[in-house]
Amino acid sequence: MLLHVLITVFLLVSPHRTENTGANLPESQEFLSGVEDKKTTRFTDFEGKTSFGMSVFNLGNAIMGSGILGLAYAMANTGVVLFLVLLTVVAGLSSYSIHLLLKSSGIVGIRAYEQLGYRAFGTPGKMAAGIAITLQNIGAMSSYLYIVKYEFPLVIQAFLKVDKPAGEWYLNGNYLVIIVSIGVILPLALMKQLGYLGYTSGFSLSCMVFFLISTAYTIPILAFAFVCHPEVLPIYTELRNATKKKMQHVANISIAVMYSMYFLAALFGYLTFYGEVEAELLHTYSRIDPYDTLILCVRVAVLTAVTLTVPIVLFPVRRAIQQMMFPNKTFNWPRHIAIAFILLTFINLLVIFAPNILGIFGIIGATSAPCLIFIFPAVFYIRIVPKEEEPLRSVPKILAACFAGIGFLFMIMSLSFIIIDWTSGTSKASSGH
Repeated sequence: MLLHVLITVFLLVSPHRTENTGANLPESQEFLSGVEDKKTTRFTDFEGKTSFGMSVFNLGNAIMGSGILGLAYAMANTGVVLFLVLLTVVAGLSSYSIHLLLKSSGIVGIRAYEQLGYRAFGTPGKMAAGIAITLQNIGAMSSYLYIVKYEFPLVIQAFLKVDKPAGEWYLNGNYLVIIVSIGVILPLALMKQLGYLGYTSGFSLSCMVFFLISTAYTIPILAFAFVCHPEVLPIYTELRNATKKKMQHVANISIAVMYSMYFLAALFGYLTFYGEVEAELLHTYSRIDPYDTLILCVRVAVLTAVTLTVPIVLFPVRRAIQQMMFPNKTFNWPRHIAIAFILLTFINLLVIFAPNILGIFGIIGATSAPCLIFIFPAVFYIRIVPKEEEPLRSVPKILAACFAGIGFLFMIMSLSFIIIDWTSGTSKASSGH
C-alpha cells in the first residue's frame, strides 16, 4: 500500500505549496510559510529546552528498541567479520539518512517528518509519511509488549520458584501487560514533551549496558538496524539551542554508542552459544538454569529496556495522528491524553487477542521501514533543496537518488525473504522498529 502511495506522491503537486498550521504544538510543528532566510534558518515551532545529553539518551533509546531479532543469531549466520562490515554499513547509511532529513528541515524551517512530506509533495506526501510512521511504530510497540506478555510471567515464576503454575492471576501475561501499560507506559506517554523522557531513556540504556559488564551470559535482545528516524525531528525540535550541526552530533554519538553496544552484545551472545544461538535470544535462556540469579537479572533488564522504549516510540505516532487529523489545532491536554490512551488500548488488544499479528507487522515493517529510512529522506531532499542551490545532476542529489534506490531494493528483498519464510513454514517475521 505504501509503495502505491509513494508512486502517487511522485506524480502530484509542486514542492512549493504551503499549508496553514496552528500555533505551538509538540506533536504538530508549524513551519515557515513565507520567504525563508537563506542565510539563517529560523524555526518558529518550538523553543527547545532539552539538553544535548538528554537528547542523546532519547535518540539512543529509540535506536536500541529497533526490533526483536537477536544480534548474536545474525553474527552466527554471517561470521564476525562480515557482521562487523554490515553493521558499519548500516550505521553509516543511517547517519547519512539523518543528514538528509536535517538538511531538508533546515532549508524550509520544518521539524516535523509529516510536514516535510507536505512541503515536498503536498497532502499525499504528508499522508504517506504519517501512515508509514504510524504503522511502523505501532508494530514496534506491539513487539515490545509481546516480550512483556511472554517474558514477565516467566520472570515472576522464576523469582517465586513456582515450578507448576496453577492459574495464578499474577502469572497471566494478559493481565501483566495491561498492568505495565497502565502503571508505567501510560504515565510516561502523557508527558507533554519528549525531552522529559531523557531520564528514563538513560536508565533504559543502562539496562542494556548491564549486559556488557556481567558475564558471557549477558545476551541482549537488540535490533540489527538503526531505525530511529521518526524520532529524530521531534528530538531536534526540543533540543536546546538547536542547529543542524548540533543535532547531527547528537545522532552521530547515539549511533556510535549503539554501534559499540550492538557489536559487543552480538559477540558475547555468539561466543556463548555459537551455532546454538536462536533468533529470539530470550528463548535461549530456557536451556540455562531458570533460577540463576544473573539470568533473572538479565531478563528483568530486557523487560525494563523494552518497556521504557514504548513511550519514546509512541510520541511520533501521536504526532503523525495530530498532523493527519488535527493539523490546525493548538495543543490540547484532553486530545493529547486521549490519543495516547486509545493507542495503548489498541496495542494491548492486539497483543492479547491477536497472537499472530507480528507476521502482519513483519510485512508492514518491510515496507514502512525502508520508506522512513531511505526513500522518504532521499526524495524529500531532492524535492526540497532548491535546484539553483543543487541541480538535479549535482553529486548530492545523485547520491540521494541512489539512496532511494537502495531503499526500494531493501524493500523488495525484505518482502521476498518474508514470503519465502511463510511459504517454507519457517516464518520469523517480526515488526522491527
